[in-house]
Amino acid sequence: MKQFLSFVRKEFRQIFRDRRTLLILLIMPLMLVLLLGYAIKTELNDARVAVFDPSKDVETRRIIERLQASEYFTVVRELDSPAGINEVFRDGTAGLVVVFSEEFASGLPRGEAGIQLIADGTDPNQASLLTNYAQGVLAAYQAERMEQYRVPMRIETVSRMLYNPQGESAYNFVPGVMGIVLMLICALMTSVSIVRERETGTMEILLASPMKPLHIILSKMTPYFTLSVTNVVTILLLAVFVMGVPIRGSLGWLALVSVIFIIVALSLGLLISTLVDSQVAALLSSGIGLMMPTLVFSGLIFPLESMPLALRWIADIIPARWYISAMRKIMIQGVDVSCFATELGVLALMAAVLVAVSWKKFKVRLE
Repeated sequence: MKQFLSFVRKEFRQIFRDRRTLLILLIMPLMLVLLLGYAIKTELNDARVAVFDPSKDVETRRIIERLQASEYFTVVRELDSPAGINEVFRDGTAGLVVVFSEEFASGLPRGEAGIQLIADGTDPNQASLLTNYAQGVLAAYQAERMEQYRVPMRIETVSRMLYNPQGESAYNFVPGVMGIVLMLICALMTSVSIVRERETGTMEILLASPMKPLHIILSKMTPYFTLSVTNVVTILLLAVFVMGVPIRGSLGWLALVSVIFIIVALSLGLLISTLVDSQVAALLSSGIGLMMPTLVFSGLIFPLESMPLALRWIADIIPARWYISAMRKIMIQGVDVSCFATELGVLALMAAVLVAVSWKKFKVRLE
């Protein structure tokens, strides 16, 4: 029994000496519970809504105020013409537009008052959630008015998904998968590959060769860059010819955004390789440190609008969040560069900063 207890004490001392293992065992579960507990929400909160109200009567104003008072919606803009509907979707101002019929108040007792709910169909799950919640608010308002006036009042509500009228989930799935696949191949495999060279002692041999360190690192990254480009092409071919997902925008801009994102992911892999000493640590850092945030905070699975403000700030530093947003706009909405200039600029800035930091850190590591 004493021998058993001595071995137990030895294992505890070993764990407490290894701070990284201690962090993984005690801190990581708490972080995951907190992040996922706040990020994974099925309810809707503060979704941005735009309104087109040609009637401008007392009833439409009451409905707009009811939407604004709801915890589910925030009315961010009132449109002057139907032409503004595409604009608010393309620049990301709103995810839902509520369109009232003309002479809404006078048509309400006759059952001729209509409301059209137009949602951005690039994310069909989010679009369905928005329209369902909006229909619930409108149904509650209609029931309240009927009880108040004791006369029939019927609002005809029609829902429509812009850019994706069939509500195909592949429209949202394909751009998201591209971001995850590129992050997996570039960051994870690059970091593990470079750390493996250092762990086995072959990196020093390579650095002693006539080749410059920069050329050695580029030679390590080039295969993963090539494989990533091949994966982008393969996924796009499958999306178009098998899943029926359109590419409405420019192929040139699509290629440029993808190449910049690949550079960002490769730089992240290089940076991780300078911070860890073993392949297991590189695998854990890339898998948990990159893949989990990419899945949770990219907007692929969980809508960012439903997250607390602090988590939305975290989402802003996740490269895949900007890449997936840009790819949706290019592929599904078919917009010009002015509509995804923010995403393109953020990714380019991330690429420049990560390339500079990771290369500087790598040189210091090897010296």
